[in-house]
Amino acid sequence: MTALVMGIVNVTPDSFSDGGRYLASDDAIAHGLRLRAEGAHMLDIGGESTRPGAQRVPVQVEQDRVLPVVRALAETGAVVSIDTMNASTAIAAVEAGARIVNDVSGGMADPDMLAAVAGTRADMVLSHWRGPSVDMYARAQYGDVVAEVLAELVERIDAAAAAGIPPARVIVDPGIGFGKIGEQNWATLRALPRIAGLGHRVLVGTSRKWFLAESLDPDAAADVSVERRDPATAVTSVLAAQSGVWAVRVHDVAATRDALRIADSWKGEGRWTRSR
Repeated sequence: MTALVMGIVNVTPDSFSDGGRYLASDDAIAHGLRLRAEGAHMLDIGGESTRPGAQRVPVQVEQDRVLPVVRALAETGAVVSIDTMNASTAIAAVEAGARIVNDVSGGMADPDMLAAVAGTRADMVLSHWRGPSVDMYARAQYGDVVAEVLAELVERIDAAAAAGIPPARVIVDPGIGFGKIGEQNWATLRALPRIAGLGHRVLVGTSRKWFLAESLDPDAAADVSVERRDPATAVTSVLAAQSGVWAVRVHDVAATRDALRIADSWKGEGRWTRSR
């Protein structure tokens, strides 16, 4: 397998493609187990939507949503990631069994985040981010999107190091869809080898995002269903794997695992069973 697969478990009422489906803890736990059975190497549990226009939720509400799910899935042996911008939620989730803190703000939303994670053994995902979801596209202004994303990721890497997070525990995410529109996302994806060249593991999340719908049907992107976006996600996941990323974050684990297996077979790296 050329890249690991991180399955998404949104314990939210308002995530853009599956909001409300897994808001109940039992439903979220069952979904996580299903994704793991489909081949997810990790499960990313989030209790606050970061879709465009989303409003922040109280920290206690976030924790009430995610902590029972983190604890239950970690107890099954799953590698659990907590998707949060709040330091207190990150620490509580690590205590409940999470091994990765995935902060889409790269530690910028909560000034206590980096130091808090430094005091644990958890890995830290630092995403490229320019501001909260409520008006993220207002900040999609770039002279050279690739150069600026690289420079801003380096700033977050340096901030993590200054807070005491060792480089071996750092994962970077170019933040596809966050403060980027249309071609800015594609330019960033084409630059994945350069991002991997920063020397850290790279996580990429394109799953079901709007820029895929715009490419599939520029004249009627709003009519492109999330189900139609899943094959497009699988294609971008394969291309990301071929560009050297460590993992891809997706809703449809089965389709992405299948796509990665076929790509491995194309390169002569698949496992074959002789038929009779």
